[in-house]
Amino acid sequence: MTARRNGPRPARLGPGDVVRVGAAGLRARRLRVVLSALGIAIGIAAMISVVGISSSSRADLDHRLAELGTNMLTATPGKTEYGTTATLPETAVPMVARMDAVESVSAVGVLPETSVYRNELVPAEETNSIGVYATLLNLPDTLRATMAAGHWLTEPSVQFPTVVLGAEAAQNLGFDEITGQSQVVVGRQRFTVVGILAPAPLAPELDLAALIGWSVAVRDLGFNGHPTSVYTRIRSDAVAAVRTLLGRTVNPAAPYEVRVSRPSDALAAQAATDQTFQNLMIGLGAVAVLVGAIGVANTMVISVLERRTEIGLRRALGATRGQVRLQFLVESLLLSAIGGAGGVLFGIIATSVYAATRQWMVVVPPWATAGGMAATLAVGTVAGLYPAMRAARMTPTQALTGS
Repeated sequence: MTARRNGPRPARLGPGDVVRVGAAGLRARRLRVVLSALGIAIGIAAMISVVGISSSSRADLDHRLAELGTNMLTATPGKTEYGTTATLPETAVPMVARMDAVESVSAVGVLPETSVYRNELVPAEETNSIGVYATLLNLPDTLRATMAAGHWLTEPSVQFPTVVLGAEAAQNLGFDEITGQSQVVVGRQRFTVVGILAPAPLAPELDLAALIGWSVAVRDLGFNGHPTSVYTRIRSDAVAAVRTLLGRTVNPAAPYEVRVSRPSDALAAQAATDQTFQNLMIGLGAVAVLVGAIGVANTMVISVLERRTEIGLRRALGATRGQVRLQFLVESLLLSAIGGAGGVLFGIIATSVYAATRQWMVVVPPWATAGGMAATLAVGTVAGLYPAMRAARMTPTQALTGS
């Protein structure tokens, strides 16, 4: 007589259950593949977009420098031997104009005790940090500055209280456009606004300034006639030579009290700062690529474990270890390449969108895209090497029995 087993019978999976379990495993595998490729895509996209945005910014800077020129020097007061702020002589501009290599020279002089207001009702402390500068009429020609609205000061207009506002000064005072009735209060006197200056990259201090004629400043506002910035445009082949002589020419009695700079150097320094930021972001992108590589390796290892039966069957049908190794290595490379291609595409799109918002030309260096794809292939090789070797080491018996 056969003994009957006690306890519940083990549950049996029907055909429908097997299909559902298989489908769930397939979805999980697809999700792992997508996430692994996405990790690489994010890293490559970050690297491409950072390089592309930086290169586009550099191209825009080069274009602006080509228009503005790198042959302008600025002389400003330095320090005296007693540590106080020096004063440039009134004769600085005509002295500099005598130099052979000088193409044009202009100047501005700050009025330290004078403020600008929209009207007389504005409290005295609300100056919006706008400075008042006396200026020579050839200033835009020397700076290669342009007008955003209205016109520049003219010889007839400087006989009257007229003013040109810098770009930021106009914004702070609420002037989007100007009419014949546009006026501001400079000191205690009303001045008619005749123009708004466009941003001046070579003289950014003028963006937050109200510019009035030199003679009006002396006559009505007590200006002492001493310039505070002398802008000198020089022949391109003589910049270095003039730079060494400019301080002695501006103030022969005390050349050490004159500070000479080239505004384009400040823009170049800004580009160097952008390069440092670019290197930082590339490093972060590399970390993202490393995380993606770990995801690829994890996906391939799990794939080897889930596909033991397939590996055993292939080995039983005559597949060699090298063929199995090559199969999994190619799959890893394909997974990484898909992520890399998507990352390059997303990076180019991000660069194009950002450059369009800043009105830059789009520049994505070929080495960046080539390097991004090379990095993904290297990641795929390294990440897939161990899983491929592990799959190749399985014997048909081990693979089919799951041991």
